[in-house]
Amino acid sequence: MATVEQTENTSDSDQLTSNGLLKRDRYVATNRFAVRKDKGPKFEARWANRKSRLSELDGFKYFHLMRRVELNNEDGDGITTYSEGDKKDGSNMGNYVSFTIWDKKSHFSAWRKGDAFKEAHGGTSISAFMSTMISSAMILRGAPRPAFYDGLLVQSVPPAAEDIPETVDGWRNVEADGIVNLPVECFVATNQFFVSSDNAMAFEQRWASRESKLKECEGFVAFSMMRRDTGGKGHGVVPMDAATEPTYLSTTIWKDRASFDKWREGTAFRKAHGAKPPSEQVKGAGAGEDAKPPPPLWSQPPKPIFYEGTLVISKPEGA
Repeated sequence: MATVEQTENTSDSDQLTSNGLLKRDRYVATNRFAVRKDKGPKFEARWANRKSRLSELDGFKYFHLMRRVELNNEDGDGITTYSEGDKKDGSNMGNYVSFTIWDKKSHFSAWRKGDAFKEAHGGTSISAFMSTMISSAMILRGAPRPAFYDGLLVQSVPPAAEDIPETVDGWRNVEADGIVNLPVECFVATNQFFVSSDNAMAFEQRWASRESKLKECEGFVAFSMMRRDTGGKGHGVVPMDAATEPTYLSTTIWKDRASFDKWREGTAFRKAHGAKPPSEQVKGAGAGEDAKPPPPLWSQPPKPIFYEGTLVISKPEGA
């Protein structure tokens, strides 16, 4: 999906942990929500109208709320809204995801244990907490599912001053009526990888050695290869289901869908994925060693998933 490059002026040994895996560059906290059919605008309005001091907290880097969408490739008219599916089997878990990047895991832990977390989640009083729970039951099917990640091989570009969303007391001041969806403020392309622990080191090194031109692409915001932190604890955290949940997730944030499409159709995409222009591609058996892709390191094919992001909050230096 996306590509990465080694951090400049650091040796390979500086980037590795004692077990040979890449060191964490950022810490990424997500929460996955199963929003009931036609309740998306109400869910978004709850986020827009909440009280939060997020952007003022130590270690905060970036936030957005994202709603899952599907690309309409048949007629090229862009995006269709996510189809929730059969709610009874949980297939819509993650049709909305909150996405927060922290500089360090300790910063995230400090936020979750502090007063700012309680304020944002209606826990300042029993009545406020109960009101939040009742409202959630009417909008969500089931409890949210947190998932935490080590952000690896991070790339980001500082946003232009005019592109930094204004915040008020640490949160976005956005009008939301609960009837229509909030405006789209970014486009997020992810790819899920199911990689066993035996293949983790080889998988990470394969990504670390790839050539990347993402920073040169128009509309690029940030990239990270996200490694699931299965040791994360706390309220709502349940053991990862290895059969249905990926161990790695590549995540690329673009300014808009048009920027993503331009990258995917350009030479930067082909170079990153080892693909030659159609006129130079050799098809059929016996094409030679250069035509053979490396063996897969995952247990099932990668799965791309796309989102529209809204309520973006970013530090001036980027994610």
